[in-house]
Amino acid sequence: MKVLIYNEGFHDSEPAVKAIYPNGIHGRIAEMFTEDGHEVVIATVETVEEVFTEELVKSADLICWWGHVKHHLVPDAVAERVQNAVLGGCGFIALHSAHLSKPFKRLMGTACTLRWRDDDRERIWVTAPSHPIAQGIPESFELESEEMYGEYFDIPTPDEIVFMGWFAGGELFRSGCTFTRGLGKIFYFQPGHETFPSLNNEYVTRIIKNAGAWACKKAPADTPICIHASESPESLRK
Repeated sequence: MKVLIYNEGFHDSEPAVKAIYPNGIHGRIAEMFTEDGHEVVIATVETVEEVFTEELVKSADLICWWGHVKHHLVPDAVAERVQNAVLGGCGFIALHSAHLSKPFKRLMGTACTLRWRDDDRERIWVTAPSHPIAQGIPESFELESEEMYGEYFDIPTPDEIVFMGWFAGGELFRSGCTFTRGLGKIFYFQPGHETFPSLNNEYVTRIIKNAGAWACKKAPADTPICIHASESPESLRK
């Protein structure tokens, strides 16, 4: 796969974050894919416009997006490129606060807001054990500390809810959801706050890898989405 990784890059120099992710959040996500032999390209909020060119985004098989407080600094043109790439078949993984990212909100068509508060113990439950993203994951696993995200989560009805999160404060959250947009597959996954080691958890890592394999582009890049009615089946086969 060719994997494009976006990480805001805003928190990565903070001591608390650097202690957990010495190579940055993007570096940790990149490791998940490079160790399996995939090609990775990384961009931060400062470089995304020059790195995520139309040509590069069109050629991607998977885009993995982590954002937090600088969503507004991502150019609209970049968000549109990502949206179009997903409609054309590119996979998209939105992690943690990327629920408010421009590409994810464009693809969902809703506000994508939710309830949140400071850290709490979270137990993640598998609710679709036959789904490819859930393979190799136990029926539940625990994260000692994670930022609490709770319902109501303003997203369209997911194609499938693969994971549900329960927090010690009693809140529930649709922690792992899949969507289809055009020819592209989308996975939203809630864990990944910058001051907690969730992205180092073996099951979180396995879920992200599984999601990449499930969502990656499988249709040809030139697969037509809208075909003029005058075109014959014979011409389309050429």
